[in-house]
Amino acid sequence: MNDLAPLLTPEGRALLDEVRDTDPAQELAVATRLRREHPAELVSAALGQARLRQRAVVKFGAEDAGRMFFTPNGVEQSTRASVAAYRARRMADLGITSVADLCCGIGGDAIALARAGIRVLAVDRDPQTAAAARANADALGLAGLVEVREADVTDVDTAGFDAVFVDPARRGGRGRIFDPEAYSPPLSWAVSAARRAPRAAALKIAPGIPHEAVPEDAEAEWISDGGDVKEAVLWFGTEPGAVRATLLPGPRTLLSRGLPDPAVRPPGRYLYEPDGAVIRAHLVAEVADRVGGGLLDATIAYVTADALHPTPYATAYEITDHLPFNVKKLKALLRERRVGTLTVKKRGSAVEPEELRRKVKPQGPHAATVFLTRVAGAPAMLIGHPA
Repeated sequence: MNDLAPLLTPEGRALLDEVRDTDPAQELAVATRLRREHPAELVSAALGQARLRQRAVVKFGAEDAGRMFFTPNGVEQSTRASVAAYRARRMADLGITSVADLCCGIGGDAIALARAGIRVLAVDRDPQTAAAARANADALGLAGLVEVREADVTDVDTAGFDAVFVDPARRGGRGRIFDPEAYSPPLSWAVSAARRAPRAAALKIAPGIPHEAVPEDAEAEWISDGGDVKEAVLWFGTEPGAVRATLLPGPRTLLSRGLPDPAVRPPGRYLYEPDGAVIRAHLVAEVADRVGGGLLDATIAYVTADALHPTPYATAYEITDHLPFNVKKLKALLRERRVGTLTVKKRGSAVEPEELRRKVKPQGPHAATVFLTRVAGAPAMLIGHPA
């Protein structure tokens, strides 16, 4: 399934078109039929690629995913197209005309950069991954702007490029890698490569990176898409020391102003749940300042306020009830309100949402949201609905 060469032949491409919309439940029957006319290995490769393309739709959209080529790791680790397009626009706005894309994977970022009119050298040391990147540039009509090279990125001379983009591998044989120096290549090497770039550089890192690990001469940006935190990026050659949270679609960007931690205060009429990128970027204070609020608890990223101030950086809820944590009281209240659709959110609570739903057994035509959290250190339940 990892060998793309047979799929790039006329027979392979025709077979890919034929199996494009194969239902996984029908794969065995389809494979049996196709093997009467095609080599078994080619049929297996085509069906495997069809599965990968179906999985890739969520990241690349149906049109691109239906033409691209993937490896199993490439689907999992590639950048979502919307995020890659945003980053490419930032580079284009900086006047970047050429980028060395190191650890390019199957080419998601290279594609976005090329679509922004930027010339790209895409480098990956894995032969099949590099082959997929090359096939993708060709399939999307971008081969004229994307050169794919199979090589160790540490051996590549990037002096002829305006900028460098590095996406180190953050997964190993045992799963995710949390130590930046265990990335492949290590973060320290990527930072050195970034500092040598003539104009600018961007390093894609895990969103959980400790803030103290961010170099002083880098800008740190956390990015979410549709409310889900996707990645963090270290930028060099932009705004050293800046910290920002960027929300897609949009983009909408919240910059740090170095505000002190908000004060803890009693629950008000509204609760604000900051976007994950805002929380990762440690910009909850900026949200609290925008809505005129404070924290429910010094250690929890829930903001409370007396007035509604809509903001793209947090979701607002109107709170109707504030109770000490007590399952029996919650069950009685939900029964009284005839709540059958219960959304459970938690922060600072060990109770699992599904466990709580089983215990309270919501029934009725109405909906509510319950927050399991702490208020000034005490376990609490706040009930309400989106404002």
